[in-house]
Amino acid sequence: MARPLVVILDDWQDAFAHQPSLERLAARAEVRRYTDPAPTFEERVRRLAGAVAVVAMRERTPFDAALFAAAPALRLLVQTGSGLHHVDQAAAAAHGVRIVTTGGPDYPVAELTIGLLIGLLRRIPWADRQLRAGGWPVYVGEDCYGKTLGVLGFGRIGSQVARLAQVLGMRVVAWGPTLTPERAAAHGATRLELDDVLRVADVVTIHLRLTPENRGLLSRERLQLLKPGAYLINTARGALVDEAALVDLLRAGRLAGAALDVYQQEPLPADHPLRQLDNVVLTPHVGWPSAGNFRYWCERAVEHLVAFLDEVARTP
Repeated sequence: MARPLVVILDDWQDAFAHQPSLERLAARAEVRRYTDPAPTFEERVRRLAGAVAVVAMRERTPFDAALFAAAPALRLLVQTGSGLHHVDQAAAAAHGVRIVTTGGPDYPVAELTIGLLIGLLRRIPWADRQLRAGGWPVYVGEDCYGKTLGVLGFGRIGSQVARLAQVLGMRVVAWGPTLTPERAAAHGATRLELDDVLRVADVVTIHLRLTPENRGLLSRERLQLLKPGAYLINTARGALVDEAALVDLLRAGRLAGAALDVYQQEPLPADHPLRQLDNVVLTPHVGWPSAGNFRYWCERAVEHLVAFLDEVARTP
């Protein structure tokens, strides 16, 4: 009797290959793992053919009604992380597909944010480039100590960034759509209105979910509220920021610099103007891809999958 088929999509980092927990799944099911993007709808359908369950790596594959209709054997979608904006949940339910999420630890994005903060203010990537080119730059970097950090989005990640920034001697002000003064104070921060955070912060870091309501939240008008010489860090979603306006303000020196892990178009086009700016630190959407995060995801995904296979085995 053929074993049930489980498909793992979009493991671009090949991170699930040697996870010990995957062996537990392999003992129960045929596992097919794909480490490259599926370039067409037809290829996505081919990869899901016959699969009873799929593990989706972040939001790399859109699951719309057409894809669910083309995968009639599918009964379980295990989504790594917690975001589901790329999944048509109503269509999943209509086609009998259950959706579960793994969640994940907060520290990978918080750690990257602090790394970008220090690298940006001390100009570490720029100095590295100068040295590799044969130079010995003489310059003065900025301190984190004594500066005001503005945190937009004060959930699990934003509040952890605030705690780490306070260790560096930074004052923290924060805004979030549901943030209360009491919850901010419990994490050592002061709650302000969004525009006031932008006006007073020396560095602004974004940790908001992307929703229809906050798409383009940092418009050109709002970016111009930032004080001259301020810095912006975005490890959330590129669509939260008017990217063209940000480029203009960086080129003009109105903002001292930016550190970006996310972009409106990913991968970032080779000719994008952000690549040409010396006052910008760029990373390729690596806030969440960490060894600890992948280990956690694989363990939780396997737990969900084994429970599902046990349920199927018990069904007459």
